[in-house]
Amino acid sequence: MTEARPGDAAASRAQSQVGDTVESSAGSAPERAGTAPTVVVAGGGTAGHIEPAMALADAVMRLRPDARVVALGTERGLENQLVPARGYPLELVPPVPMPRKPTLDLLKLPVKVADSVRRTRQVLDRLGADVVVGFGGYVSLPAYLAARGRVPIVVHEANQHAGLANKVGARFAARVVAAVPGTSLPGAEVVGIPLRRSITALDRAGLRAEARKHFGLDPDAPALLVFGGSQGARSINAAVSQAAKYFADAGVSVLHAHGPKNTLAVQEFPGRPPYVPVPYLERMDLAYAAADLVLCRSGAMTVAEVSAVGLPAVFVPLPHGNGEQALNARPAVDAGAALLVPDEELTSDKVAELVVPLVTDASRLSRMSAAAVGLGHREADEVLAAIVLEQAEKRRR
Repeated sequence: MTEARPGDAAASRAQSQVGDTVESSAGSAPERAGTAPTVVVAGGGTAGHIEPAMALADAVMRLRPDARVVALGTERGLENQLVPARGYPLELVPPVPMPRKPTLDLLKLPVKVADSVRRTRQVLDRLGADVVVGFGGYVSLPAYLAARGRVPIVVHEANQHAGLANKVGARFAARVVAAVPGTSLPGAEVVGIPLRRSITALDRAGLRAEARKHFGLDPDAPALLVFGGSQGARSINAAVSQAAKYFADAGVSVLHAHGPKNTLAVQEFPGRPPYVPVPYLERMDLAYAAADLVLCRSGAMTVAEVSAVGLPAVFVPLPHGNGEQALNARPAVDAGAALLVPDEELTSDKVAELVVPLVTDASRLSRMSAAAVGLGHREADEVLAAIVLEQAEKRRR
């Protein structure tokens, strides 16, 4: 699922519609028992927003073990599973989803924004927030507006084309950072995307045997990893599963995450390397270690992780939105680390023609892997954490 991306005019309206409700002079900081900073991260909704927020949280705790990190989320977001699993407290606030088209919901937006901002501000005051870090998405907009003039804001943008929330937040943020050059937010510093240390420090070769045993894959056969984001992708599911016989005939194992809301029936071929469908991959580190090649969407987080671990890729950008996933994939494609297949061209025949020969070509995969390793910013988590803690210290002075 992609975030709605209205233009700059919409960003101006969203900021002004709440009027005096979000205007507040900066008061004195609430009394605190100690000197430890409180960092509030806002990046709920999808894994692409949540995972960098959690990677930042981990980095903050490495740099300042006495710090407190709290995540903001909504009651329906994936953060309800991912954030507690990572050991961080989660505070729920009302989301502010932007209507994609002019509807009656648009007329209700000012009231919804004002209510969400009021309730989010109460959370920030109760926590004694020293800095708010937003990664875009529905929960970031009320967080930015609630923090405005009261708590320093750091905005992180993962895509070249920023979403509405980050366009608004960047207008009064203390620091604006981006994953890639050329983002639409003026003055953004490029730091990369914060990634989990289990990814940036992954020893794919050393974990291969354990990873393949974990998923029930053939220990020696070439292996393809397939996923379409946290919710899966029907076009990818259909095209790859319908090519099961081609993989079996070529002696290729497949690990396919089809999404928790989808089902996948795959023909079995006894005596051949297995095709293993799973709803969701909780151990992405082991999934990457098990694979020789990945076929997946090209969300910013996915591209960053795949490049960081040196995994050759076939990217199939999401066909909706404004083309940001194709832009995300372009550096890896230009470097020779990945191929790009438009979603409408992905068929079982295309998989047989392109993917099967690639996953069985060890020499070409080795060259692609070497090209991938040079991409990205592997220390982005601690670079961003240092920026965030600096703003928190300024707030406390």
